[in-house]
Amino acid sequence: MNVYKTNDVFVPGGFPKLTYISRSERSLEESLREGKENLCKLITLTGPTKCGKTVLTRNIFPRSDVVWLDGGTFSDEISLWSEINSQLDTFTDTQKSTSDSSTDESQTELFGEGGCLFLKASGKASSTRGKIRTQEQTHSRSLNAKSVAISSLRDTQKPLIIDDFHYLSRDIQGSVIRALKALISEGLPVVILAIPHKRYDALRVEREMTGRIKQIQVPGWEKDELIKIAKKGFPLLNIEISRKIETRISEEALESPHLMQDFCREICHSKKIQETSKNKVILDEDVKLNDIFIDVAQTTGRTMFEKLKRGPRQRSDRIQRTLKNGAKTDIYGVVLQALANIKPGIETINYEDLRASIREVLKDSSPKRHEVSRVLDQMAIISASDESSTPVIDWEKEENRLHITDPFFAYYLRWGKIETAIKSK
Repeated sequence: MNVYKTNDVFVPGGFPKLTYISRSERSLEESLREGKENLCKLITLTGPTKCGKTVLTRNIFPRSDVVWLDGGTFSDEISLWSEINSQLDTFTDTQKSTSDSSTDESQTELFGEGGCLFLKASGKASSTRGKIRTQEQTHSRSLNAKSVAISSLRDTQKPLIIDDFHYLSRDIQGSVIRALKALISEGLPVVILAIPHKRYDALRVEREMTGRIKQIQVPGWEKDELIKIAKKGFPLLNIEISRKIETRISEEALESPHLMQDFCREICHSKKIQETSKNKVILDEDVKLNDIFIDVAQTTGRTMFEKLKRGPRQRSDRIQRTLKNGAKTDIYGVVLQALANIKPGIETINYEDLRASIREVLKDSSPKRHEVSRVLDQMAIISASDESSTPVIDWEKEENRLHITDPFFAYYLRWGKIETAIKSK
């Protein structure tokens, strides 16, 4: 029996070699693989956050074989092109040296005449001494990073992958796509990964690409697909879990394979299983799933929740309001408590439903409509400007709709220690 490490079997956030699920019935791999075959189209791979876009792409385009860019690491366009040059080992600075040589010469001539009884002779001898002088000139030139990157991509034909494309500003997105358009038409594989929400839709940045884009949509995972991760991984560790556990963790994973991997690994850790067990382990009622869900929540959406709770900086203290559970908090805490009360998944919440939830959690009178709308505006700005994560929410003021776009944030609203986090400091 092969022995596997638990952390090698279940890999949340990494590439799960042992528990990779191809979702073959959706033909996602086949669609993406077409990009290697002179497709001459920009491939856009879109799907919800943490739905497995990166893992899928790495399975078809290993990072060692491509130029791989992470959109969240670039604040300007020059740094993006410079990173391409770095990965292709090309340079934007060149030097050219030229040299001229000359020689100083001096010549000495010797004359002589001598004789003897048998022989008489005369002769002439000469010698030359020289010194070489060299003049060297060095010319340097800095080349445009974009031009060098485009030329290098054309020469190497290495596929270009841009993950988290939605992190780039709209101006940079458009400039990059326009610069790559000729290479794409020549057959260079270019794949961009992004979330599908319309405000960050990568397909809108360059209208001239119409007809030259291959769209691949990666849907959230169905419960049966998530369960395959458990069915594939636990036997490698000589563990058998009940159908009840499989079903429960697949329901709480919110369509995210990342969360499913996390749950499976934490189940093993809760039973002190670090590698394949020598004896069969059967897990059922003895697994305290609620404790596992709470522990996982502490490492998921907590950071962003706390940033939204703090809200923007302001000089005056905010009005404190009393919740029905007795806690006191400001209007930002009220809105977050109301969201936690709804316990949303990856979905859209109508404003009136949120208002109703505010009334349910608040002991005091409800804040006015414009106050709640202003808070949602600020939360959306904070979410979009945070460099450490994909925007977790988006507020469409005109349509009165709040989009929950991140499964980690939604999961924290379900299982995080909301009452502790919501209290004003």
